Amino acid sequence: METRVAVIGIVVEKQEGVNALNDVLSEYRDIIIGRMGIPYAKKDINCITVVVDGEQDVINSLCGKIGRIEGVSSKAAFSNV
Repeated sequence: METRVAVIGIVVEKQEGVNALNDVLSEYRDIIIGRMGIPYAKKDINCITVVVDGEQDVINSLCGKIGRIEGVSSKAAFSNV
């Protein structure tokens, strides 16, 4: 099946969700190209960008699992390639 490149934006509002988030990202490590995290102390949140290359269903599954973590939200933007 064809793969697509996507950028997943993640906002962590509750620090209690960090371990669960890392567990989910580790589960999908085979499709992760890279990730960058930026703590924003002023708002007490963390912003994370994850770049992936995988099947659209797999990427959507990853976003869904992230979105089910309390205090964590995510959105994906897919390439047209």
